[in-house]
Amino acid sequence: MDESANIEEKPEKPSRKKKFLILLLHVIFHLILISYFIATSVVYFRYDRQSSECIEPVSENATEVTPEIIAIPTEANPTAAPAIPPPETRYRRQVDVTTAPDAKKKPFEPNLLCSIDWCHGYGFFGILFVIFYIFWIYYWLVKPLVGKKLYGQTIEPAVDKWISFSRGFAVSLIMVLLVIILVVGYLLFECRNDFRKSAGLVAPLLFVFLGFLCSKHRRVIQWRIVIHGILGQLILGIICIRLEFGRSVFKCIGDKVSTFLLFANHGARFVYGDRICDDFVFAFAILAMIFFFSVATSCLYYLGIMQFFLGVLGWLLQATVGTTVCESINAVGTVFLGMSESPLLIRPYIPLLTVSELHTICVSGYSNVAGTVLGAYIAFGAPPGLLITASVMAAPASLAFAKLFFPETEESVTRSDNIVMIPTTNTSILDAIISGAAGALTIVLGIVSNIIAFLSLFAFLNAVTEWIFDLLGFNQITLVYLLTYLFVPLVFAMGVPTHDCKRVGELVAQKTFINEFTAYKNLGQMIEQDLIDQRSAGIATFALCGFSNPASLGILIAALSAMAPNRRTDIMHVALRGFFVGSFVSFTSASFAGILIQENELQKMNTKMIDFQYLNTMDMGLFFH
Repeated sequence: MDESANIEEKPEKPSRKKKFLILLLHVIFHLILISYFIATSVVYFRYDRQSSECIEPVSENATEVTPEIIAIPTEANPTAAPAIPPPETRYRRQVDVTTAPDAKKKPFEPNLLCSIDWCHGYGFFGILFVIFYIFWIYYWLVKPLVGKKLYGQTIEPAVDKWISFSRGFAVSLIMVLLVIILVVGYLLFECRNDFRKSAGLVAPLLFVFLGFLCSKHRRVIQWRIVIHGILGQLILGIICIRLEFGRSVFKCIGDKVSTFLLFANHGARFVYGDRICDDFVFAFAILAMIFFFSVATSCLYYLGIMQFFLGVLGWLLQATVGTTVCESINAVGTVFLGMSESPLLIRPYIPLLTVSELHTICVSGYSNVAGTVLGAYIAFGAPPGLLITASVMAAPASLAFAKLFFPETEESVTRSDNIVMIPTTNTSILDAIISGAAGALTIVLGIVSNIIAFLSLFAFLNAVTEWIFDLLGFNQITLVYLLTYLFVPLVFAMGVPTHDCKRVGELVAQKTFINEFTAYKNLGQMIEQDLIDQRSAGIATFALCGFSNPASLGILIAALSAMAPNRRTDIMHVALRGFFVGSFVSFTSASFAGILIQENELQKMNTKMIDFQYLNTMDMGLFFH
């Protein structure tokens, strides 16, 4: 009986016929893909770029906008107005929006083949083609023939020797001191023209010291993870802020992820109707994306793509930063996904995570914003490039601060060397779609109920505070107003000039205790009215880029509890601590950005934020065009 059971448990070897069929499908697939690449290459290089599809036609009804000559103040005429065009006309190009008959027409868009377009056109497809065959050659040829032998006999022993050598006390101390000297030296070099920017170094050092004091297990802090994570945050900041190439790459990735998630609108509009989606009702317009993304990840798990991605990227992050596979994957996912969508990437493993890993999941969620709501922030005036930069910088920093405040004391089962890839229970791709949609329903219902509860409670506390001070003769003293003064010394440590600390502190308080939507809207109004200077606005843009607010606290607790009901107690235990740690991550990014960002970028950013306040009276397409 036992022998028969053991025989049944052994997986059946594929028959010769099945092997031949798989090989035939592989050959057909590669023939089609290579043929398509050749065809697109021929079409692209033979395309006529002087055609009407590439050159914008001149509209007969277009009227030239006569530039208004504005007097410049001089000694002879001191009362002249400054030579600054009003915001509502600053970006008008050749066509007068208010008088041109074709102002509401869709702006001209050149054909996809008119340029190589590395983010969307032929160039983007070429990049995908090359990357695919690099992975294919490695997976099917290099790894089976020489990969395992090379890794087992050469790479792995060398890595183990380096890890054991670098973790020695003397070597670790020297490396930490060397990194600190290099980082501080570079940041001081960035402050050479304006030494006042160096005040931004206070906040990161303060947060690290605070993390050590408030750490759950001070004696087992892995300083290698902390140093590597913060160093990664700074390096990504340099790449994304100081280098045009880095900004372009991450902006392209963010646009692709946002475009993918916005396909959920098609299903949402069919079910809920255009009116609800156009009115931006959160429960219907935004949470519909969770259904779509849950189905997508379920299909990827069924096909085995997600397991491969987890293994490769998890190993890379664990080797560089030192964190486990699941918390590393979640941190990367939060760059473009929301706090409730990103854990879906590792959903089968959430019940297996340690308490420290759950804390890291929470910190990563609170310290980032979702690609799905970037459009709303942009509509309030926040520059998309800086928002994506803030999200990218927060990924390694969230791992560092999470392990500083709550170090690992348990044996993780999701390290790259011991993680067991959980097989899917779905029997077909259709079953994966149905189970993914059904699993998302519990998450969405939990999110909605927690948002209502948390926001209602905070509104009640705000009203009670205002009533108490009304009886004392002080009007409009709310809980948010009082909490503003708690953030004044904090924003000063982030590098905000003293004359703007109160206003930026008010924005941070609004973001922390209401939501970031309100804070970004008020930031745009402050810039429009010239209430804060450019650098203060730049620091505030990064400081507000995060989900650390009462509603998000409820969202994450509900989402993780729905994915792992047996871990609800542990999730509740780490969620509040993660809330504050996630805020520190955003504030650290703001401190580095205040030092790295240049004056010309600040001026362009603030001009953009002012002009976005006028989009309700301008044509959106013409503005972006």
